[in-house]
Amino acid sequence: MSDPHPKICIIGAGCSGFTMAKRLKDHGLTYDQFEASDDIGGNWYYKNPNGMSACYQSLHIDTSKYRLAFEDYPVPDDWPDFPHHAQLLQYFHDYVDHFGLREAITFNTRVDKAEQLEDKSWRVTLSTGEARDYDALIVANGHHWDPNTPDYPGHFDGYQTHSHAYSDPFEPHDYRAETVMVVGGGNSAMDIASELSQKPLAAKLFISMRRGVWVLGKYANGQPADKAVLPSWMPAKFGRKLAQRVIKKQLGRMEDYGLPKPDHEPLEGHPSVSGEFLTRVGCGDILPKGAIERLDGDGVIFTDGSREQVDAIIWATGYRISFPFLTDPALQPKDNAYPLYKRMVKPGYENLFFLGLAQPLPTLVNLAEQQSKLVAAALTGTYAFPEAEEMERVIVEDEKIHLSHFYASKRHTIQVDFGTYCRDLVKEIGRGAGQSGS
Repeated sequence: MSDPHPKICIIGAGCSGFTMAKRLKDHGLTYDQFEASDDIGGNWYYKNPNGMSACYQSLHIDTSKYRLAFEDYPVPDDWPDFPHHAQLLQYFHDYVDHFGLREAITFNTRVDKAEQLEDKSWRVTLSTGEARDYDALIVANGHHWDPNTPDYPGHFDGYQTHSHAYSDPFEPHDYRAETVMVVGGGNSAMDIASELSQKPLAAKLFISMRRGVWVLGKYANGQPADKAVLPSWMPAKFGRKLAQRVIKKQLGRMEDYGLPKPDHEPLEGHPSVSGEFLTRVGCGDILPKGAIERLDGDGVIFTDGSREQVDAIIWATGYRISFPFLTDPALQPKDNAYPLYKRMVKPGYENLFFLGLAQPLPTLVNLAEQQSKLVAAALTGTYAFPEAEEMERVIVEDEKIHLSHFYASKRHTIQVDFGTYCRDLVKEIGRGAGQSGS
């Protein structure tokens, strides 16, 4: 940007928002940061009063501590390999306080509306009713807060909720002695089904999956599985083939556990990771079912014609990508797809940045920390975006790289490989620096 002192607004104070704030502070840029809740942490703030956290009491992150650490603030030495959500939240607090970021955050304040004015600046209207104008807007509000609940024919008379609202086996609903059905094949479905299937809890636990998935363990050869990283010089396609062979040898066939046979190879879908789920299925504690055909009063009818009576349904069916505060229809996602240049910028809106709007392997925790490098370079004028037509071309090429090996699903519209993506970011910042004239 040409202005050496741009006015910048950051929406959100989760890990994407506060790592972006730290980067701006490092570059001497001033900013306003607004957080709807009373504290930092976003999705990892258990029982977040803003209602946007999907964190449940027993949650441990599926990424090992070796892969989620911020590059300039190491995780505690005494952490377990896979920390509990309370440990991760404390790490966030320690980071924010260590770098002096807290005083710049305005808490208990939502951004209700953000509209671009004729001069391309942004007018931000707050929940207080105040409106402020900015040269640049950074959206870091997360994408795991707007639950997607499918609409099936029929009706269900029992208790039902989305996994987003699940807290523990007793509150806000007591699942003890009930017949429970979890719907979905992702990480939340695996965790919640494994927890509730323990014999002192649910009387019977079904899991309904529309398609088979590969359930990967947290460990391989005695080490956290995500510590194994293929060398950067190895072609991605060859590396995936090699990893697929190892995974299939270690896991065997999913159908041997009683699960539906996957219609894709390992790593051709976003991995479901659990150290417990397959054992629970093998022990008969979790009873697999196929896709739902319709709801039926006190039960569910499945596409194979079978019917099961259930007392409660937990929909672990993902989230919608949504930005209710953006007034421009061109900035709203379509069918949960949101193509962006380098997963951050929509061509024609080069002063609007989306942080953390990706589903990276292995983790989202420290992705925005890397993305913030390009944003800061753009805001200080040391990086220049290409022309809009070139940006559109690159978006298509990048999506081929990151998405082409995944099966078609709304689950995979914002998928990226962390290592590949970050290496590309470094190259892109270098390219843009050569075009900026700085």
